[in-house]
Amino acid sequence: MASPPITLITGASGGIGAALAWQAAASGHHLILTGRRTHLLTELAEALTARHGGNILTIESDLSAPDGADSLINSIIAHGWRVDHLINNAGFGTAGDLASIPPARLQSLVHVNILSLTTLTRQLLPPMLSKGSGGILNVASLAAFQPGPLMAAYYASKSYVLSLTEALHHECKGSGVRVSCLCPGATATGFASEAHMENSRLFLSNPMTAETVARIGWRGYLRGRRVIIPGWKNKTLAILSKITPHAVSLPLVRKLHESA
Repeated sequence: MASPPITLITGASGGIGAALAWQAAASGHHLILTGRRTHLLTELAEALTARHGGNILTIESDLSAPDGADSLINSIIAHGWRVDHLINNAGFGTAGDLASIPPARLQSLVHVNILSLTTLTRQLLPPMLSKGSGGILNVASLAAFQPGPLMAAYYASKSYVLSLTEALHHECKGSGVRVSCLCPGATATGFASEAHMENSRLFLSNPMTAETVARIGWRGYLRGRRVIIPGWKNKTLAILSKITPHAVSLPLVRKLHESA
């Protein structure tokens, strides 16, 4: 009898990452949960085990460090675990004019949102291809579809994630490995607080719950969808982002990021 698949989830200590952990556990997956807040990972692992059973490994990791992704992979290997499915969920945003954001903060954003995601994908994809199974779910954002004044680096990073994922989806066609990109809109998580955007118009407009986003995202991933956009409102905004001239959309997006 084949052993259950193992899913690695980055940024699993809360929000969409934790909600995706519940979805994967309910599907019978063993889990590797990583993040910076060890106590929250432990609490989540205990709750998941009590409800669904299965084996869960928690690893404290800082993907903003230059060697964060490699250190995480080495830790997984040291524990004797493998990765069948990778959910690149870790990421954060920072608000304000780019010229006013501390350079170290920007560097951390690039490391987490782009470099670590790419490294984990590159390192863990070849074994999946060799087995002809498994897959990668990258969590981007509705922000991936256009530039975002007052969150320029975040929007650019998510555009990278979407572009990378769509290309990989095509490269892996016929291999048995699925590659999907989840692009949620505003979601009720700790993201707004981390980005200092609690009072922005964007997060005062009835955001979706992390549980709803995760449920839609996990279902779409299992079905092998290339891009998953939760909710008709977000789907409509994604379409409008593609057809609206930037001269019109840029001021509107800026307004959303400003305090109400």
